[in-house]
Amino acid sequence: MHFLDQAKIFIKSGDGGPGAVSFRREKYIEYGGPDGGNGGKGGDIVFEAVAGLNTLIDFRYTQHFKAKRGNPGAGRDRTGAGGPDLVIQVPVGTQILADDEERSLLADLTKAGERIHFLRGGDGGRGNASYKTSTNRAPRQYGPGWPGEEMWVWLRLKLLADAGLVGLPNAGKSTFINAVTNAQAKVGAYAFTTLRPQLGVVSHKGHEFVIADIPGLIAGAAEGAGVGDRFLGHIERCRVLLHLVDANDEDVATSYRIVRDELEAYGADLIDKPVIVALNKVDTLDDELIAALSAELAEASGHPVMALSGASGAGIEPVLDKLLEAIGQPEPGPDADDEEKGDDWSPI
Repeated sequence: MHFLDQAKIFIKSGDGGPGAVSFRREKYIEYGGPDGGNGGKGGDIVFEAVAGLNTLIDFRYTQHFKAKRGNPGAGRDRTGAGGPDLVIQVPVGTQILADDEERSLLADLTKAGERIHFLRGGDGGRGNASYKTSTNRAPRQYGPGWPGEEMWVWLRLKLLADAGLVGLPNAGKSTFINAVTNAQAKVGAYAFTTLRPQLGVVSHKGHEFVIADIPGLIAGAAEGAGVGDRFLGHIERCRVLLHLVDANDEDVATSYRIVRDELEAYGADLIDKPVIVALNKVDTLDDELIAALSAELAEASGHPVMALSGASGAGIEPVLDKLLEAIGQPEPGPDADDEEKGDDWSPI
C-alpha cells in the first residue's frame, strides 16, 4: 500500500428537497385546501476517524464527495425523507485544513470512532400548505429547498505514535524498529532506505507503545534538502524522541547537532520534546572506543548516552526501559493481566 499523508478534496452537503404543491381532493369535501408537505433536509458531510488506516491514498483517486439531497415533499402533508449523511472515513490523526494561504486548522481527529458533522445539509423547502393564510386560502407557491454547503479542504495525516525515531540517514533507525517491533522496514547499506514513515508496536514488560520511524534528516532539510522535513509532522504528537547516532560517523557530535538544528528549524516545539540519545551500531567497536564516543556525544548533547546495536540486539532492553519511563503509562499489552496474576492466581 502506498503512503500518502496529504490530499485535497472537494466536499458538498446535500441540497434540501423542494416542497410540494398539492390540494386535498376527497369525496364529499368541497374545499379541501392545500396539503403539500415540506421537502426533506439534505445529507450532512461527516468525517469519521477509523482504526486500521494509516494512509490517505484513497483520496488520490476520489477527490469529490457530495451528499445526496433531500426528497421532495408530497401531498397529504407528507414531508420528504432527509438525504443520508455522507460519512468520509479517514485515519486516526487526520487534520482538516482550510484551502487558504494560512491552511487554517478546522478539525483534528485524534481518537478512533471520533466523528464530526463538518458540513450541514440544506433545509427542505416549504410546501404550499405552510403558505396558507386567512387571505391566501389556496397558495400555489413552494420553497425549492436550501442549497447545501460546499468547500475545498486539505486532509493532512499526522501519525499517532508514543515515541519517534530521528537521526541522519543510515543511522540504523530501520534496523532498530525491525528489532523491537513486528515492522518490516526496508534496510540497506545506503542512505534514504526509508522514504516514508513506518509505524511499529513495541511489546515490553507487559506494556505496548507505538514507535514511528521517519526518513533521515540531513543538513538543509528545512530548505528541502534530501527528502525535506515534511515527515517531521508525524512525530509532533510523540511524547519522547529517540535520537540515534551512528557510531561509525567521523564526528558523532556534528551528526547529533545537524539533526537537532533541523528539528529547531522545523518548529512545532520538537526541539523541546524529551529526548533519549543513543549511540547505535556499537557491535562494530571495542569498549574503549565506545566509551570515548559516548563521552564526546554526551558533552555535545547534554544528555546521558546509551550504547546499543539494533543488528545484534545489544543494549536494546535498557533503551526500551527508558522509553517506557519517558512515555509514562501506555496501554497494557494483551498478556499484562496474566503477568500480574502470576502462576498462583485463582479466581476463588
